[in-house]
Amino acid sequence: MADARFEDGDERPLYLGAEDADDLRVISTLVQDAVLPISEMKYRPAKRQFALLLNRFRWEDREAAERAGRGVERVQSLLSFDGVLAVRSHGIDRSDADTVLSVLSVEWKAGEDGAGAVEITLAGDGAVALDMEACDATLRDVTRPYLAPSRKAPQH
Repeated sequence: MADARFEDGDERPLYLGAEDADDLRVISTLVQDAVLPISEMKYRPAKRQFALLLNRFRWEDREAAERAGRGVERVQSLLSFDGVLAVRSHGIDRSDADTVLSVLSVEWKAGEDGAGAVEITLAGDGAVALDMEACDATLRDVTRPYLAPSRKAPQH
């Protein structure tokens, strides 16, 4: 069985899970350049859940969109984490509801006995750290793709 490739992507919504650092790297690649208002980041301590509702650039469809001469797309996606024990952030003004965040990467930092932390690095020197019982993340597209407002792929 071969690994999935971006070229294999189509119009079906993504629904992926991550249980280790390698899995989370795949999700990190897919959410790179996602944007979200700060109000779409929620921590539910009683349920040990943390979630972000992202406007994700569809990297898996970029080449096909460009070949077909159609615009590149974004899709709203829910990135959620279970088993979250604590959340810390820096470089983010959580009191400003108009703040828009841009995701650069999501990384698992292993600790002892399967526990560890997820670090979500944001543009502008911001970051969110999640202390977790174990690596347990899910990325799920929750809307149909839509034309990216900029009509361009993010440039690095």
